[in-house]
This record gives sequence, structure tokens and C-alpha cells, in this order.
Amino acid sequence: MLWILLLGFLVMQLFGWLFAKGLLWLLPHNLSRTTRRAVWMLVFGIGNGLFFILFFHLSSILFRLFTLWLVVVLYGVLTILAVWSAGQLLRLKWPPERTLTARRVLAAGLFFGLFALSLYNAYTPVVRYYAVRIGKPLDKPVRIGVASDLHLGVLFGSRQIDELVRIMQRERVDIILLPGDLMDDDTEAYNMEHMQPYLQRLRAPLGVYATLGNHDLFGHQAEIAATLQEAGITVLHDNAANVDNRFWVLGRPDEMDVHRADTADLLKQIDTARPVFLLDHRPTSITRHEQLPIDIQVSGHVHNGQIFPGNLVVKLLNVLSYGYEARGRGHYFVTSGYGFWGIPLRLGSQSEVVVIDASGE
Repeated sequence: MLWILLLGFLVMQLFGWLFAKGLLWLLPHNLSRTTRRAVWMLVFGIGNGLFFILFFHLSSILFRLFTLWLVVVLYGVLTILAVWSAGQLLRLKWPPERTLTARRVLAAGLFFGLFALSLYNAYTPVVRYYAVRIGKPLDKPVRIGVASDLHLGVLFGSRQIDELVRIMQRERVDIILLPGDLMDDDTEAYNMEHMQPYLQRLRAPLGVYATLGNHDLFGHQAEIAATLQEAGITVLHDNAANVDNRFWVLGRPDEMDVHRADTADLLKQIDTARPVFLLDHRPTSITRHEQLPIDIQVSGHVHNGQIFPGNLVVKLLNVLSYGYEARGRGHYFVTSGYGFWGIPLRLGSQSEVVVIDASGE
């Protein structure tokens, strides 16, 4: 863990240096030495100051501010690189003042455009469709709606739940699966914003099933599970539900729960001649699960990186970080999530609902 923090800190210094250099490149070149020093101190002071405060005093508000600052620096660096590259390609013979003005206008447009696109991606979910055929009898096809990582809280609440209800109704799903991180650490904002009546409207003919993710296990898991159950959602915690005598829905808590059961042991408790649909918040056990009689697994957690280049990083760290793969005996789905973590921004990913049409032999 310590080496990850150290690496992250060093990367932050590199991007801070690039950002400060880029800002000075966009500012008038006749700035005084004092002003230039102030730019450097401001860039490194904000980032490093928030980093060290968080290191000794973890706070959700400070964490969001720190994350937002990191995104400002990242988008600033991406913008400056894009503007510089455009200048190298076009090689316009403009006077220095006109060139500097063009740089600033283009940089401002790109920078705020990245934020606008990221905000749109975070709050405008798309529906991804898949159709799979499982290797077990299923009397008739099942349409499964999947929404992971809602992170219900201050920035994501009743309006987004209402939209999720409309999507599931429009898609006419038979069953809804919610594989973890439904709350943003606790139920405080959920209760203050009176989200319960909205979540109670999330219904499907064969039921709504959920399991707890890592953000549901930060000390408030009992309260979160009770809140979900009061909303009519079946919370699976190392157990399975027999759905209409047709198939099983099996749910595991996140691996943060050190007492969670092994999947193979859970499967011994049910008749696996019937189809088995598994909710497992993280996609970290796929290579083990593909050897087991699991027909469909749905996961989330990694948010498809949420913000570029995070999507590239999670792809390196996971067997399947996003999308769908048929592996071994089953079909595996990892969604980018319906909500977001921390700040309402997505770049290189988009909030989504997954709809799976499953048919049997």
C-alpha cells in the first residue's frame, strides 16, 4: 500500500510540473519572476497540501476536493498537450500576440469541453444490450437488468433512481440485479434526501436482488442491508434465491468481508443443474469461477476506470475490467456502473445499465 501511495505522489508531482509549465506557456511571457513563482507555488501548494491533510485526516469533502483538483490538473495537461500539438501541426505564421490569443481560446474551449463531456457521461446513462445462450435448460428466455455502483448519496439520488426505474420499465426486464456499492458509504444522504419512496418503485416481475459492495461495508452494512430490504430489494449475503423454480440467483458480499464464504462451498448448497446467476461485486474471481457451474456472473466495482487513463489502468489489472466475455462454462459481465465514485465526472467511460437476454438449451 505504501509503495502505491509513493508512486501516486510522484505521478502527481510530474503532472503538477507539466500543468504549471503549461499555464506559464499560456500566460504573457513578460510575467515577473514573482508572478511565475506564485504560479508554481499555487499549483504544488494546492495538490500537495490536500494530499498531506488527507494523509493525516481523512474527510469525504476534502477527498472530493482533492480528486477534483487532480482532474483539473489532468484535464489541464491534456488540454495543453492538445493545443501544443495543434500548433506544431498547423505551423501558422501568426504574430506572437495573435498566436497567444488563439492558444488561450482553444485551451479554454478544450478544457471546459472536457468537463462538460465528463459531466454528461456521468449523468446520462446508456443501455448496453447482450444476448447469451447458457448450457442448461431454461423453459423460456429471461431478460436481466443490471445496474451496479449506484453510490447513492449527495451527488446521486432521487432523480437518478427515478431514471433507473424508467429504464427498467421501458426495457421490460424480468429481473433486476444490483451487484454492489448501492450506497456511498452510508445511508445519511439517502435518508436526508428521502430516497426510499423512489427506490421502492424499482420493481421487476421476478424480483430485485442485490449484494453488498466495498462501499456498503464501511461499518454501516447492517443499516444499508435493512434499508434495501425495506425498499423491497432482496439482499443476498452468501446465499441463493430460488427464482420461480427456474434458476438460482446467488450473491456474495465484497471481498472486504473477510468472513465471506467460498463460491464453491455456496454452490454445494444448491442444485446446479438449474442455471446459476451470480452477483459478485468485484471481477477478481473470474478465473476461478469459470471452472465452476456458474452460468452468468455480473460484477462492477472498477467503473471502467471512470476517468481516462483509468480505463487503461484497470484493463491491465483485471482479467475482465469491462464488457462481456464467455469463459469456461459461463458468461461474465463487468459493467461500468450506473453511478460514479467521488466526483460526477467520467471520461473514457459512461454510466450505463446492462440488459442481458438469456436463453437456455
